[in-house]
Amino acid sequence: MQTHRSKVLIIGSGPAGYTAAIYAARANLAPILVTGPQSGGQLTITTDVENYPGFAAGVQGPWLMEQMRQQAVNVGVRIIEDMMTFVDVRQAPVRAGGELGDIYIADTLVVATGAKARWLGIPGEQEYSGRGVSACAVCDGIFFRDKVVAVVGGGNVAVEEALHLANLAARVFLIHRRNTLRAEKILQDRLMRNPKIKILWNSRVGEILGGGGARANRARAAKVVSTVSGETAELPLDGVFVAIGHDPASALFRGQLDMDEAGYIRIAPWSTRTSRPWVFSCGDVSDPKYRQAVTAAGMGCMAALEAERYVLENSPRLQVALQDRG
Repeated sequence: MQTHRSKVLIIGSGPAGYTAAIYAARANLAPILVTGPQSGGQLTITTDVENYPGFAAGVQGPWLMEQMRQQAVNVGVRIIEDMMTFVDVRQAPVRAGGELGDIYIADTLVVATGAKARWLGIPGEQEYSGRGVSACAVCDGIFFRDKVVAVVGGGNVAVEEALHLANLAARVFLIHRRNTLRAEKILQDRLMRNPKIKILWNSRVGEILGGGGARANRARAAKVVSTVSGETAELPLDGVFVAIGHDPASALFRGQLDMDEAGYIRIAPWSTRTSRPWVFSCGDVSDPKYRQAVTAAGMGCMAALEAERYVLENSPRLQVALQDRG
């Protein structure tokens, strides 16, 4: 068991975490980044990435994250493959512990733990993930230009995704298990007025079906089940977008940081500062709206700059507190 001390501790290794680490290292803060359970975040399970600036031809998600990781290493970030089991942020320095038994003590904490899309848990969903099945229309919609797609869900996110896809696809089906939508009225009005969108009421997707021949490794249809009669029909599709919500990875901080009703960590406007002045939150764990790699990276930059400012302004007090906690 080791005790690691740092000015900045970063939990999470997606675009937000790596960007925060790069900026903190360049500020000579000697940051420690703890990767968490999925090193690289959600982009490691994403294939083509065409909307991250700087790559004219697009890149593969895993490659992009490996480049971010290597850039962080090159500027001096210490990366530790561990998963936190507890974090105490009630006072600074913060104290945390990992599965390996190590203890982490830091003047400031950057939370970049991300969020995970909720999935339907049906056959074919994970098999065809990235090959016709997606949880992000903004990320992947461009690959379905002039094709037939479906969105599963009935809330704001599902309606927004359907409207976004209607600008690209030839036809959009919105599949919803009830006979009314939960989305805001203004979004519903836009949806109903769009001639390219058809709603399949009282329906759920029971299975994603793959194609044969040239489309053997891609989704080709969805098995749609009536929630009223139980009848099943096969709906030919090129893509299925699951839009039933996300779960922020914020469980470690419940009762310690202010969160909204969905568990997203609240941050101050135009800031990444949380309800604890020495804790900064960035990326999808605090962003229920955009959830993009580029916005996460931008927030990571903000978090590092704010952590640097906090350390500079509180350095004498932190040194005394560190001796008390160490």
